[in-house]
Amino acid sequence: MSETVVVIGGGAAGFFGAITCAEANPALRVVLLEKTTKLLSKVRVSGGGRCNVTHACFQASVFAQHYPRGLKALKKMLPLFGAEDTVKWFQQRGVKLKTEPDGRMFPQSNSSETIVECLLNSARKAGVEIRTSVAVQRIAPLPASALPDRFELQLSNGSSIKAARVLVSTGGSAKAEGYQWLQELGHTVEPPVPSLFTLNVPQSSFKDLMGVSVPKAKVKLVGQKLETEGPLLITHWGLSGPAVLRFSAWGARMLQEQKYQGTALVNWTGNITEEQLRAQLQERRKSEAKKTVYTNSLFGLPNRLWQRICELSDVSETVKWAELPGKSQNKLIEYLIRTPFEVKGKTTFKEEFVTCGGIKLSEINLATMESTKVTGLFFAGEVLDIDGITGGFNFQAAWTGGYLAGRAMAV
Repeated sequence: MSETVVVIGGGAAGFFGAITCAEANPALRVVLLEKTTKLLSKVRVSGGGRCNVTHACFQASVFAQHYPRGLKALKKMLPLFGAEDTVKWFQQRGVKLKTEPDGRMFPQSNSSETIVECLLNSARKAGVEIRTSVAVQRIAPLPASALPDRFELQLSNGSSIKAARVLVSTGGSAKAEGYQWLQELGHTVEPPVPSLFTLNVPQSSFKDLMGVSVPKAKVKLVGQKLETEGPLLITHWGLSGPAVLRFSAWGARMLQEQKYQGTALVNWTGNITEEQLRAQLQERRKSEAKKTVYTNSLFGLPNRLWQRICELSDVSETVKWAELPGKSQNKLIEYLIRTPFEVKGKTTFKEEFVTCGGIKLSEINLATMESTKVTGLFFAGEVLDIDGITGGFNFQAAWTGGYLAGRAMAV
């Protein structure tokens, strides 16, 4: 009888682990269990249905900087299987990736189904047994006399399955209770809180400008050091876009402690300081003296946004640059670099939502993803206390962890 390896979770990390294990040791029986009827559901919807596979950054130490939780761990893991390896892995299976200007990498087909089919076909070719609508309710360690089987898994349909090794790749859980079955095995869980969410601003003076975006803005919270930069999108509920998502990721625990309340300040100009802005406005007074302020946007800001900032700064539609009152200029400067938004809660950002928290990384051998608490138990993906910002980083953590676990389980 061949040894059985069970992979729990039919997402990116689970499939990558199962495929790697089965390909590395065809003599093994590799069984993948998914509690729902859908396989690779996050892969399907990621990147607006295009699947942001990874990011075009091939230096591990730089790539790791994009993880609010897990930075030190990824510095050790990525040299073993990084973005370049991911690109090669898919290319070897007939899927070519393309790089967008911001570094995000997608399949050339622009369809996530290309990635889904690649993973499903690779799993089938490798002989992975895939079972859906089967949840694992408990992992029970077996006595040494049962070797090579170390575990008996109690399943939701009333049956059980024995395994020599188990990979847990069940994704994140919004509630601590979702990790209880793993805590029963002796593991420590960093409390889960949401990450990658948008900010609700119910009283926003900009909500009627929904859909307006700027390519480079800065966001910070009054009373906190945290500041992030990137494209920013105005929505009917508040603020979104990469700048806000990065803000929510790096400030996940801080924002949760503040109950998602506070004053966010937006600098629409990006890196321009107050002194630089004041100098530019003085220059504009001379060079564009006879032009109206209201119809001459600065910094390439969308006209609707510029005009709203002018209105809030008491700049009339007819005033010319040479005639701009000092008081209005000061208000204009203030709104350009410190527009206040009263945050009252958060909203999940489509499919990009991830969990900050999970299995403590100090309890994992990062070269193999095996538990240091329980021999034969492995972890990969979002179930761990690893999460990245948007841009393909969360998927790369899944591919990396799944690959390392799959390789180690095949031995």
